[in-house]
Amino acid sequence: MVKRFGELTAVDHLDLEVPAGACFGLLGPNGAGKSTTMRLLTGQAIADEGVVEVLGHALPAESKAARARCGVVPQVDDLDDELTVAENLGVYARFHGIRRADRAVAVARGLAIAELSDRADTPSEDLSGGMRRRLLIARGLLHRPELVLLDEPTVGLDPQVRAQLWTTVDAIRDAGATVVLTTHYIEEAERLCDQVAIVHRGRIVAQGAPADLVATHVGTEVLELPGRGDDLVTVTAEVRAAGFATRSAGTAVAVLGAERLGDRFAGRGRRRAATLEDVFVVLTGELLDGGAAPSTGDLEVAR
Repeated sequence: MVKRFGELTAVDHLDLEVPAGACFGLLGPNGAGKSTTMRLLTGQAIADEGVVEVLGHALPAESKAARARCGVVPQVDDLDDELTVAENLGVYARFHGIRRADRAVAVARGLAIAELSDRADTPSEDLSGGMRRRLLIARGLLHRPELVLLDEPTVGLDPQVRAQLWTTVDAIRDAGATVVLTTHYIEEAERLCDQVAIVHRGRIVAQGAPADLVATHVGTEVLELPGRGDDLVTVTAEVRAAGFATRSAGTAVAVLGAERLGDRFAGRGRRRAATLEDVFVVLTGELLDGGAAPSTGDLEVAR
């Protein structure tokens, strides 16, 4: 599918198929087209080209039917601060067509999901950031959706609260729903997702299980050799002369596939596990915060 805003192509021939029952992540920096893709999947935006089908429903013609089977958790906090926690859930129970006789049970279930049963009568404006995010997720689950769309579900939260919310996402998948989430947090994609699509400038540049992507494009280990200025250039040349690919890591050069180094460079630098961020930089030349990666010459992909 393709979506343009004037001269900007936000989604550029993105081709995506999500397996039922999986947790699928769209990983990329801000501005990569992730949120626009979510808007296309919820019928909030209409593709300029291509076909969009959600749970067998063609969009936008069958958007209403698709939305009835989906739970959507937006990136922007749109809770009604004039309402209590329970009232926020009650409003959405009516929106989703839950029968009057079943609403109290649905609201109670939502309070339990959000771990806010003891805050049912608390005005939502008095909740912490983590509580508000849990309430947003619970609100999207009231009608037991088959597909849950989470747009940057933990953006702006501290690591401890983020980890708590990961447990909620795990529970959603374990209950049988398909989960599609966008994120620019490496650890979030690696921890939660069965499959990840790396998105760059509106396109998918790689897709697969996180561990498979790392093994294919980077290897299992990275050795970071420190240096500055001309020293980095010298170290990079030395590493590449030994037949190893590199990427820049700020004040160090990262040697990819370091598990194959043997005794080379023993006692120099530090070893660490290869990550999806290494994959992203290798494939795109950019960092996940949207900035350009520092250059020590052309990136070479380890095969």
